[in-house]
Amino acid sequence: MNETIAPIPRKFLPKDFTVTTWEVLKPYFDELKDRPIHTREGLADWLSDISELEAVISEDASWRQIKMTCDTTNQEYEQAFTYFCLEIEPKMKPYFFELNKKLLASPYLKELDEAVYYPYLRSVKNAVDLYREQNIPLQAEMSVLAQQYGVISGKMTIMLNDKEYTLQQAAKFLQNPDRTLRETVFRKISERRLQDREQLTELFNKLVERRGKVADNAGFENYRDYKFRELGRFDYTPNDCFAFHDAVREHILPLQKMLVEHRRKRLGLDTLRPWDTDAEPAGTQPLHPFENGKELADKTITVFNNLRPYFADCINTMVDMNRLDLESRKGKAPGGYNCPLAETGVPFIFMNAAGTMGDLITMMHEGGHAVHSFLSHPLPLSSFKEYPMEIAELASMSMELFSMEHWNVFFSNEGELHRAQLEELERVISVLPWIATIDKFQHWIYTTPNHTVEQRKQQWLSILDEFSTGVTDWSGFEDYRAHFWQKQLHLFEVPFYYIEYGIAQLGAIAMWRQYRQNKDQALDNYMKALSLGYTKTLKELYQTAGIKFDFSPAYVAELGSFVKERLDEMGVKAE
Repeated sequence: MNETIAPIPRKFLPKDFTVTTWEVLKPYFDELKDRPIHTREGLADWLSDISELEAVISEDASWRQIKMTCDTTNQEYEQAFTYFCLEIEPKMKPYFFELNKKLLASPYLKELDEAVYYPYLRSVKNAVDLYREQNIPLQAEMSVLAQQYGVISGKMTIMLNDKEYTLQQAAKFLQNPDRTLRETVFRKISERRLQDREQLTELFNKLVERRGKVADNAGFENYRDYKFRELGRFDYTPNDCFAFHDAVREHILPLQKMLVEHRRKRLGLDTLRPWDTDAEPAGTQPLHPFENGKELADKTITVFNNLRPYFADCINTMVDMNRLDLESRKGKAPGGYNCPLAETGVPFIFMNAAGTMGDLITMMHEGGHAVHSFLSHPLPLSSFKEYPMEIAELASMSMELFSMEHWNVFFSNEGELHRAQLEELERVISVLPWIATIDKFQHWIYTTPNHTVEQRKQQWLSILDEFSTGVTDWSGFEDYRAHFWQKQLHLFEVPFYYIEYGIAQLGAIAMWRQYRQNKDQALDNYMKALSLGYTKTLKELYQTAGIKFDFSPAYVAELGSFVKERLDEMGVKAE
């Protein structure tokens, strides 16, 4: 391992300790619960020991999830993950509740440095306020149910020319210049997704019902309000989310419409169909930035080295420690993620690469998360590294935009490089209306208890229309469009975690604007903010990064104007 990282040294747990059963963990929780604390130093040592225990357990749980997502067909991996969710995690929660209460009751608490500990102690108090014993079995059940989404989705494949493709692999054909092929593949994908619509609807119904019970048990009017508290959204409210929805509809949707029309004209089509939205004109091959996972990793290291050698060191360390699983295959869960590993400090990147431009962007994105994991690892407590997604996604989305000027590593042809950069800006713009769609849908779902499946469908279509450009003709695919929300894993696995992407995307645009003005200063600010973990509030972290934590209509309009200027430079003009 190079000098970018070092594992947390064990002082409390034996060096050879591994998490197997609750019985082997319980003595350590008992010792922490019963240990007398007589001094400020004693409190600091106690917190350090809790942090070590949390790191070891967290890394074990993370590996269980990583293994299961890498191979959803392996029953042993699924059983190991389920065992943790049902037999270990529920038994820890009452102890963490007691440990949190003990911390808040300590007379030495006031001697801790408030400038560093404030966000952590605020989160601890929040956790104590939300804790309800009757929710523990419900939360365990919800964890297991949520994982079923990956199991169901991981089995989805289509056959094309006698060859089987995962849906992620098949998606690359939607960029093909052959319109007939695109339509064939799109129809196969939509038919395959619709095969499981009832199963996914039933799964979602179970999750919504249990989430409502959790909120009710905790004394909240609805699950939305409960989840805002649980996610630690101290720096903004539902009303701010509504302002974000309005700002995106007013200032971003017109930019997206401009980009969609630009594509329609490039394709020479009178009417754009769903299989045309990622396509290239006849005679133009889809961008193919790499052949396999190794090439993707190697070229990413070169790109990151051109930005800052430290960034490349991080990915090199991950390669050395076998912390990458990049290529799509049957039986692998969908999606992509960077999973921090709290004890060793070297994270794991999981994705479903099939050689597309989207895969390149995903790698830049997850690479940004990985850099964040490395930069925050030296912080003394595990809890200081449990930063909110609004800063985590700023790390990843900013890296996408910073890295763009170095993508010539993937594209030696200047025309292809220009196309790749335009595709990234298209994605940056188009994701914002989609985020607003998913977020507004979630607000409705959880503030409208006892709604029917039909009401949910109608509301989804209404919100989808509100944030659609209206350029694409979906006729013949009404049923698929009505169930389109089912492709969004966040709705099943991590409810309400999605607006963070929108907030962070705006922040990333602001970071890119700063980068274009002064590259070294922007990267210095970026690294400084990420190295703080969660020892500052979100507003302070954004300020350290040199930008504003703001998603008001006026600010969104300002950032939208900046992106429009860049699009103008790239030859994309409004009519």
